[in-house]
Amino acid sequence: MTCYLVSGAAGLLGGEISAALAAQGNSVIGLVRKNRILRHGDGLEVPTAEWIGGVPQPGTVQLVTGDVTDPRLGLSPASYRDLADTVDCIIHCAALVEFDADEAIYAAINIDGTRHVLDLARTRTNSPAAMVQVSTAYVCGERDGEIAEDDPQRPKRFANPYEASKFASEALVREAMADGMPAAIARPSIVVGRAGDGVIAGFDTIYMAFKLLAEGRIRTIPSTRDATLNFVPLDHAVNGIVTIATRIEKARGQAFHLVAGAPMPVADFFSLVRDYPQFSNPEQVAPDQFDPEILSPIERRFHRRVATLYTSYFQRNPLFLQDNVMSLMGSGGPDADRDLMGRQIDFAVGAGFLPAESVNA
Repeated sequence: MTCYLVSGAAGLLGGEISAALAAQGNSVIGLVRKNRILRHGDGLEVPTAEWIGGVPQPGTVQLVTGDVTDPRLGLSPASYRDLADTVDCIIHCAALVEFDADEAIYAAINIDGTRHVLDLARTRTNSPAAMVQVSTAYVCGERDGEIAEDDPQRPKRFANPYEASKFASEALVREAMADGMPAAIARPSIVVGRAGDGVIAGFDTIYMAFKLLAEGRIRTIPSTRDATLNFVPLDHAVNGIVTIATRIEKARGQAFHLVAGAPMPVADFFSLVRDYPQFSNPEQVAPDQFDPEILSPIERRFHRRVATLYTSYFQRNPLFLQDNVMSLMGSGGPDADRDLMGRQIDFAVGAGFLPAESVNA
C-alpha cells in the first residue's frame, strides 16, 4: 500500500483523514506540532505510535513532531531526508484557519508552510512525492456567481487574510504542478458535522457565529437578499480528500470543490434558527441599512470582536461548480438544506454548545 504524510494531523480534518487512510490499509505518518492526540469526528481517539523512521506498518498511524514554518519542518537533516524518501503522497492540512490573525502569521504558517511542504515533496529521491493541498472554496474571495474549479482568477477582494493566504498557497502548488509534480487542490467550503447525525469533534469558526446568534449576543446581521451559505458535512470533505489522494494520478493538476450540492439560502438559515424556541430571534438587515453604532453596547462589542469576522459570508452568493468532483467521485456533496443543518444544530444543542433552554429563562 501507499505511505501518506498528513500535515496538521491533529486537526479536525487531519485526524479523520489519517484514520480513513489507515483503515484502507495504508501506512500513515502524521505531522503534529504540540497536540499529539488525533481524533475522529466523533471525538474518539485515533490509535497512534511514534515514528522512528521508515515506512509504518500498513494500517497504522505514526506521529512525528515538526513545524511547517521551519524550512526543514523542525526535523534533523537525517530525519528530514528519511521522511522525504519514505512518503509517497503528502496531504497538507496544516494551516491557520482563524480569520483575525496578523498577516505575518498567515504568511509563516499558510504560505511558507505550503512552500516548505512542497520542498519536502521535491526532496524525495528520483521523483517528487505527490501532494494534495487542502485549501478552501472561498479562495474565490467576494466573487459571486459560478466559480469553476480550475479557475485561477484572483478576486478583486478577499473577505479576510485567511482567504488571501490560501489563494497564495494555491499559487505555489500550481507552480509545482506546472513543473511536473503530481499534485491536486482540495477545496472544502464551510465544514460542519457529519451529514447523518451532525457529530463533530470540536466547535469553532462558523459555530461561534451560530452560538452568538442563538444566545442573542448578536441580534442583527447585515445580509443580502440572495446570499447563501455553503455548508459541507465533515464526512463528505474527508471522503473527497482521501479519494483525491488515493487517485492522485487521475486527480493531478486539478482543483476540487468539496461543497454542498446546493447551498443554503441565508433566509432559510435564519428561519431554521427561529424554529428553535429557546434561541434568540435574529434579524436580517440590508448591509446599506446596518449601522453598528445603533446597537446596544454589549452587542456592539460582540459585533466588532466576532461578528465582523463572519458577516461577509452572509452577503455572498458564490455557486461552486463541481465538474472535477463529479468526474472523480461520481457525485457531489449533499444539499445544505434544513434537514441537514437541523441535525447540526440538534447535535450542538445535545452537546451543550448551543442552549437547550430559552436564553431568557
